[in-house]
Amino acid sequence: MRKLVYYIGVSLDGYIAGPGGEYEFYPTPPEYSGWLNAEFPEAVPVHLRPHFGIDVDTPNKSWDTMLMGRGTYAAAYDAGILSPFAHMRQFVFSSSLGPVDAPNVEIVDGDPVELVRELKRHDGLDIWLCGGGNLAGQLLGEIDQLIIKSYPVIAGAGIPAFTGVFQPTLFTPTRRKEFDSGAQVTWFDRS
Repeated sequence: MRKLVYYIGVSLDGYIAGPGGEYEFYPTPPEYSGWLNAEFPEAVPVHLRPHFGIDVDTPNKSWDTMLMGRGTYAAAYDAGILSPFAHMRQFVFSSSLGPVDAPNVEIVDGDPVELVRELKRHDGLDIWLCGGGNLAGQLLGEIDQLIIKSYPVIAGAGIPAFTGVFQPTLFTPTRRKEFDSGAQVTWFDRS
């Protein structure tokens, strides 16, 4: 069965972005970003792949479907990029955004849990939960794995990794990769 994987960058104080959606404050030295791009090429938007030396047609290794909230999609949408991850199916959860005429993009104004359960029943690579914290909070019961990119920085405020109701959920660390910059990537599986 396919897994729902929350792959996300987080500050030491638990924020995935600043109050205005900023994420440029995360340190990404070449060794670190090069490793991430090789490990998860599908996490690089199509329009940025040439900038990072990734062929536009590089096959997906881990995910073929992604989920994101309206705020996460806004960065691309506001720049006129309607299908930032055209190499996979993209579901954008929004009650305010109308249909988008772009390949592989579907706007969903419905229950994310129901959609994830349906997606898990079909064959394919895993499903990437890209963000944000509100969507992650709604899907906490469906998340099978966390891949947390931890950065050695305090944000002070911003968008938390999870928002929602108090729902303690145990995950077990299964792998960790550390970098000289102080960043770490840790895999956690649902216990």
